[in-house]
Amino acid sequence: MRIIDIKDNIEKILDDNKAQNITCIDLKNKSYIADYMIVASGTSSRHLQAVSEILVTKLKELGIDNCRIEGKDSNDWKLVDTQDIIVHIFHPEKREFYDLEKMWSEEIPKEKAMI
Repeated sequence: MRIIDIKDNIEKILDDNKAQNITCIDLKNKSYIADYMIVASGTSSRHLQAVSEILVTKLKELGIDNCRIEGKDSNDWKLVDTQDIIVHIFHPEKREFYDLEKMWSEEIPKEKAMI
């Protein structure tokens, strides 16, 4: 499956499961850690947990087996690492505090891209 198809599937899964304010950030010219970062908000800690678990389950059904959830013990944040795409699911206040969209919005010269 192409990376763009995986990205589209992730966005659809998040949307289908009522994640809010889904934003995709293209990291290709900004970092070597992943091709995309997707940031979304959940409505409660239970919602964050459910959405992250559903996302991993649905991706496995699509044949993407190397996913893992970080932040399992956190009530405010979950990260789903698919290797090529990083998905952050935040409680709205934590999302505003970390403001990943702003942090990753600037173009970074390729020679200064972070690993």
